[in-house]
Amino acid sequence: MQISQQFDGGNIEVIACERAEDIQLKIRSDRNSEFYQWFYFRISGIKNTRCTIKIMNASGAAYPGGFDAYRICYSYDRENWLRHPTSLNGEILSFELEAEQDAVYIAYFAPYSMERHADLVAHSLQSSRCSHQLLGHSLDGQDLDLLKVSSGTDDGSKKNCWIIARQHPGETMAEWWMEGCLERLLDDNNEQSAKLLEKCNVFLVPNMNPDGSRRGHLRTNAAGKNLNREWAEPSMESSPEVFLVKQAMDDSARAGNSVDFFLDVHGDESLPYCFIAGAEGLSDWNSAKQRQLDFYKNTLMELNSDFQTKEGYPTKQPGQANLTMSTGQTGKNHKCLVMTLEMPFKDTIETPDDKFGWSPARSKRLAHSCLDAMSAYIDSGLMVD
Repeated sequence: MQISQQFDGGNIEVIACERAEDIQLKIRSDRNSEFYQWFYFRISGIKNTRCTIKIMNASGAAYPGGFDAYRICYSYDRENWLRHPTSLNGEILSFELEAEQDAVYIAYFAPYSMERHADLVAHSLQSSRCSHQLLGHSLDGQDLDLLKVSSGTDDGSKKNCWIIARQHPGETMAEWWMEGCLERLLDDNNEQSAKLLEKCNVFLVPNMNPDGSRRGHLRTNAAGKNLNREWAEPSMESSPEVFLVKQAMDDSARAGNSVDFFLDVHGDESLPYCFIAGAEGLSDWNSAKQRQLDFYKNTLMELNSDFQTKEGYPTKQPGQANLTMSTGQTGKNHKCLVMTLEMPFKDTIETPDDKFGWSPARSKRLAHSCLDAMSAYIDSGLMVD
């Protein structure tokens, strides 16, 4: 019996694996950080052997509530990820599993590797609608990719919509969402996408945190920085990913291509819902901005049964926005509708899936609905404050 994690996105430390009935593991913290919760590893040599697997430090994770009523993801082929129940007893997250093959992969959520990210970018560029800009490099020297999806001519009347994902690398559902978003936008046979691209250009950063993704981090980059707390004063020394994306947005606006819409795609460890967090805490929040936010959320709810508006994060009062976050800073600088989309690691309460839970496929379908909601928002006439 062997346990390995030396692959893209892998994370686990072995405490003991001499006996199948008492495999003890520990999640490794992000580099230069106390954050941990993401895990991804392979167990080999256990075919038809009933194993009891214990993650010994689960209670000290960044979001221990995320392990309540939680089901792991497991796969034999790294394409199809199924769910399996766990139990949380004090500090220990444990589960029993009898593998049908010689090796099984186990992860906190279906992984999205940097190799798949490279394939996503390369495949997208086969479409005449898609162009690429290399914004720069991460601290580990990885590329930071910006994709622009557009069609036809632009006389300056088109809106410019920006979407970023995976600032927190362990939230892999965010890049599955991006894959669905690009598939929909680049589908030449989809009339809704064609109509959307007549009205706007879509700028996409599919992975804001390539270093954390490859290193198997939950929340931070190679320097241990939580990128969604770096937007007020990002630096090339510690948070180049945010620095470069923020600079690209500012450069676009200075060139006359205003930022008209901004969506930051995430996953939430604890809450079993899909929801949107707005920027009600901005000091200039008003009834017009509230109508914009309400329109988008309500439209999305009508389009997708997995999305709801009742549960989410507490709403902040005007003037209480965290300007180190992407939405706070972008809303302050560009005066457009800014939102954070959250998807669950667990499953949705009202629309559960016993086999797959919240999954890559559902993340991708939600992306389709988000694009349709964005199209409706552009048509609504509410974009002018």
